[in-house]
Amino acid sequence: MTAKSISIKGGGCRFGRRAAKAVERTAAESAARRTERVGEVSLVQALMEEVCSRENRTRALRQVTMNKGAAGVDGMTVPDLPAFLKDHWPNIREQLLSGTYRPKPVRRVEIPKPDGGMRKLGIPTVLDRLIQQAILQVLTPIWEPTFSSHSYGFRPGRRAHQAVAAAQAYLAEGRSWVVDLDLEKFFDRVHHDRRMARLASRIADKRLLRLIRAYLTAGVMENGLVSPTTEGAPQGGPLSPLLSNIVLDELDQELERRGHAFVRYADDCNLYVRSDKAGQRVMQSVSAFITRRLKLKVNESKSAVDRPRRRKFLGFSIAEGAKPQRRIAPKALKRFKEKVRELTRRTRGVDAKRMVRELTIYLRGWIGYFGFCETWWELRDLDGWVRRRLRAVAWKQWKHGPTRCRELMRRGVPRADAVHAAWRYHNPWRASRTIPLHLALPNKLWDRLGLIRLYTPRPST
Repeated sequence: MTAKSISIKGGGCRFGRRAAKAVERTAAESAARRTERVGEVSLVQALMEEVCSRENRTRALRQVTMNKGAAGVDGMTVPDLPAFLKDHWPNIREQLLSGTYRPKPVRRVEIPKPDGGMRKLGIPTVLDRLIQQAILQVLTPIWEPTFSSHSYGFRPGRRAHQAVAAAQAYLAEGRSWVVDLDLEKFFDRVHHDRRMARLASRIADKRLLRLIRAYLTAGVMENGLVSPTTEGAPQGGPLSPLLSNIVLDELDQELERRGHAFVRYADDCNLYVRSDKAGQRVMQSVSAFITRRLKLKVNESKSAVDRPRRRKFLGFSIAEGAKPQRRIAPKALKRFKEKVRELTRRTRGVDAKRMVRELTIYLRGWIGYFGFCETWWELRDLDGWVRRRLRAVAWKQWKHGPTRCRELMRRGVPRADAVHAAWRYHNPWRASRTIPLHLALPNKLWDRLGLIRLYTPRPST
């Protein structure tokens, strides 16, 4: 996941500053229109007309095209969509307005979770992604202004870094214990009737409500067979994050009513308290509310009352103290090293330029997010470790003593040192930290090849 924007592959929502401004503008316009209408009939007519309007469809098409994503069960790809709409949109629009449109099942795919296991995604067809995006653009201005300020996931103008900073601020206030709540299989277990009841509290357009329920119950195609969906909503469609926030907003309201200090990002919720005893009491009462009112289940094996430095929140852990410090969580560091080891595997058989190019793509995205940490020495050490991996790859590729000696001398290493290193160090990892190899493959060489640095020392003043 990027830090500057949050995206769900397969046509999910992606918000930045520009989108946030558009949402605010649309929210104001929609609010003004709704205050002028009297009665339910005007609202019924307005929402579906907004969903199907030319301007809204154009925005949705632009967003789906930008998000790209895989094909659904019908095999249609994103590049095929504009031509399809040109021929079929009038008929589809008529079906949407008359309430007769029926979505196709989503295509089941599984991706590995960062901490093990598999995450199930449901990829809607490209057309259904367009319609969901169009609905999202109409519903967001209605719901977004009333969401809790403690909620940060999949919202315009909000991102994970803000959630981590908010948690850090609570620690600075002396709330040095965290109640880490993990909802078990949240996206698979959300009750359809509860979700629809929340939507119906503000949406009077019965056609739009029926269409959203149709998306929730469209079914999942897996191995050629379609299974019905009686609860939950597959991750992967543009509507899924907003619908999840609508359900969890009830939790936010309850926590605010109780006066808790908390931060929520999608289904990750952390509450900050001043003692272990208070944390245990809050864990018990909030878990009971989630089970009884929201009809969801708290994952007891992943939830805990603990010190923040021992828990992971959005890839970071926070060391409590007079000045709490953001650190990269151990699991995030482990995943980073696993990925770098994969990209710099000594048996890959690719040249240094290609390896550095592929590595840099990963490092740029990683530092764009985890550069938010405040432990510069960790980034410095990772920088050195990455370059050491590359030196070990070069030593392995040079293979034998004569070749290694020749390569070292060609790069300016004195003959005696080159001979000594070439015939003594057979293990690439041991050789990668020797002075001759550092002289032959200095940091500036990797800079010239385009390797991005995770840490750049500030110039002394």
